[in-house]
Amino acid sequence: MDTHNATPAALSLPTPLDEKGSPRSLGVEVEFGGLSEQQTADLVAQETGGAISREGADYLISDTPFGTCKAYIDTAYRKRASGEVAKTALDLARNLVPVELVSDPFDPAHLPAFDALIAAMRDAGAYGTDKGILLGYGVHLNVQTAAQSADHIWSVVTAFALSEQLIRHSHPIDLSRRVLPFVDSYPRALLDALAEGPPETLRALADSYLSHAPSRNHALDLLPIIADFDPDLITQTFGKDNGISARPAYHYRMPDCRIDDPGWSVSHEWALWVAIEALAEDRTTLNALCAAWRDHRSQIAHVPHAWIDRASAILRDAGHDALLKSENAAA
Repeated sequence: MDTHNATPAALSLPTPLDEKGSPRSLGVEVEFGGLSEQQTADLVAQETGGAISREGADYLISDTPFGTCKAYIDTAYRKRASGEVAKTALDLARNLVPVELVSDPFDPAHLPAFDALIAAMRDAGAYGTDKGILLGYGVHLNVQTAAQSADHIWSVVTAFALSEQLIRHSHPIDLSRRVLPFVDSYPRALLDALAEGPPETLRALADSYLSHAPSRNHALDLLPIIADFDPDLITQTFGKDNGISARPAYHYRMPDCRIDDPGWSVSHEWALWVAIEALAEDRTTLNALCAAWRDHRSQIAHVPHAWIDRASAILRDAGHDALLKSENAAA
């Protein structure tokens, strides 16, 4: 596979290893249009030397640098595509829903190779969110936790929660993502709870999260982590057939998919996540943000953008500029 030697190495996480001393893994989900599942599978196999097989309506590409990848159309019809009616419905859905390319968890060191694959897909005609107002295509990063501890997970979710307004301001989400229901901001009540400091147990953190944000429709979705350490809690909250996959990984789903933009890459979105984790590990700054949020919420009147301005000043003074930079100067 051509890994484009000019592509810079992927940024490392502040804590790159898990509790067993292995590199923390990254799984990537890319939603796009312009290519069918079969075209995508053929291209991935060609670029990586992988082998294609079928699993119902899905295409599997094994032996890639990203494990076994899966290409499929993102709709429930694909699970029942053996009948003629289902196949017809699947064909009709192709103009309305994205094709997804989903990787296995892999070492983030392989991100430059993944970006080379994305570039090949773009050259073959893949397009992203910018093509239309109803094309809410996204990129999901599934980042393995450094530790299954309340302290670590609290620090990461709090760093994101208190930065989310800034990230949305500095790295604007496409209109089609904003009007669709799967990028809701965290509610202020959750930020209030997080800003009080780390809970003593993972169960306490999970209870707080589920009390204030019991939905998959957030940019940083903790439900897979909760399902991994306490599946019964997820079942109690969402029912038996909840569709939540248990895994010890942050499900980060804010970025747009701009696969047809030559200046865009998955590594760019990864760099933003690395910046979130860098803030999580800077406890002095994170504690300052928590205190500032508590004070902000105590104010009787709230000026528009007041939190963005206040948090930006704290992050800028502490050297966390990566959370503030934008490709859109006018944002």
